[in-house]
Amino acid sequence: MVKAVLFDLDGTLADTAPDLCYAINVMRAARHLAPVALEKTRPVTSSGARGLLAAGFGMTPEHPDYEAMRREFLDIYEQNVCRETRLFDGMAELLEALDQRGLRWGVVTNKAERFTLPLIKGLGLTARAACIVGGDSTPHLKPHPASLLLASQRIALAPAECLYVGDDERDMLAGRAAGMPVAAAVYGYLGHGKSPREWDADLWIDEPREILDFLSR
Repeated sequence: MVKAVLFDLDGTLADTAPDLCYAINVMRAARHLAPVALEKTRPVTSSGARGLLAAGFGMTPEHPDYEAMRREFLDIYEQNVCRETRLFDGMAELLEALDQRGLRWGVVTNKAERFTLPLIKGLGLTARAACIVGGDSTPHLKPHPASLLLASQRIALAPAECLYVGDDERDMLAGRAAGMPVAAAVYGYLGHGKSPREWDADLWIDEPREILDFLSR
């Protein structure tokens, strides 16, 4: 029986794309370049600085200026982590329902704690989350299962008792490796890989409240 629900952050719990796009456009404005459209950056949001710099400047990690640009981007983003970021439609209701049912929930993301913790605080969720695990909370990023295993330890539940919800195939891989049931958030960013319907998931949700139906079953 599932006793807790763990959420990926970007593209699953919250729509962080506007603030990440904003940081790129601050950089573009400083270089007298026109803003890039949110529609262009949204699909790569879950890839963080690497994806945003590619979308905004056509820049890959091999570029000699990449590290300097990456630091600039992250510094700007750090000051704007919750400027326009909002929970996805239906997520507030889902979290409220989980609280009412006495089911714990938490956040497990590849986003560094430097951004994750103030973002969750800005959304007003810090006190309610049973755990918050960032990308630097362990030595490994997803699809490695380390962060999910740490989350299950922190909430004192077996991995099999925790449902992990994510919008990227690496979330499914990490959940499987941790021994957790996994749900694919089809409403999320999804990236440029294969269709989420082809991911190895236990269920696919088009909106957050569908998690309640699964838990009821």
